[in-house]
Amino acid sequence: MSSCEETLIPKVGVITDVRIDTPDIKTFRVVTPDGKKAFDHRPGQCAMLSVPGVGEAMFSITSSPTNEEYMEFSIKKCGCVTEWLHQAEVGQQITIRGPYGNPFPVDDVFAGHNMLFIAGGVGLAPLRSVINYCRHYRDRYGKIDIVYGSRSKEDLLDYKEIIEEWTNDTNVNVHLTIDREQENWDGHVGFVPNYVKELGFSTDCIAVLCGPPIMIKFTLEGLRSLGFEKTQVYTTLELRMKCGVGKCGRCNVGSKYVCKDGPVFRFDELDELPDEY
Repeated sequence: MSSCEETLIPKVGVITDVRIDTPDIKTFRVVTPDGKKAFDHRPGQCAMLSVPGVGEAMFSITSSPTNEEYMEFSIKKCGCVTEWLHQAEVGQQITIRGPYGNPFPVDDVFAGHNMLFIAGGVGLAPLRSVINYCRHYRDRYGKIDIVYGSRSKEDLLDYKEIIEEWTNDTNVNVHLTIDREQENWDGHVGFVPNYVKELGFSTDCIAVLCGPPIMIKFTLEGLRSLGFEKTQVYTTLELRMKCGVGKCGRCNVGSKYVCKDGPVFRFDELDELPDEY
């Protein structure tokens, strides 16, 4: 059986942990009935989660491939499948298949470089896998900067992990911001694109962006004003993926299929696509 055929065969998954991250995002830990990972993956790849009788949807695998015990998915409540998942409890069975999409080039292009990760809101979810991969293989990469912003402190995804783990890593700098001032926040206040320009990063790094389209647009403009070339900036368009194998055409943008040619793209590759992406 080919690897492509294997990705189409659903496996039973069991939810073993449900973590409430923000008011509308929960993180689900999934294993097979015998307590193992359903399959191996690379940073940036996705999986199809299905609830029989309800539907299926594609989600980023947010745990790092270096985690050999389980996979995690940080899911925002925004539709019938996600609504059902947000009501699921530990022990609930679902089906899972994958992995889908091309990963971030962590072992070749990224290796040996300083890394700059920029995320907005739930956009941190697809980047968590690659960030933790780089943290695990720390000696393979240079300095790591992480800029992350959301509407409020309560909307910051993985806040406990960020504060207790990421900020304590050697040569890892975390820059958090929220959109508006609030009483229990003494950190930076402002939108991510402006914060990136304010921090003024040097161009001796590779940048990875993920977040709302408007955030990506203005952050890219900010990076360009700092001297970054589009060839050193990456993003992921996994939200456009539907079937994952290039059959349904739902993720077709110009000459590209996000599921087959992405979801990871370098920004100069996106210049060839129509503005609809």
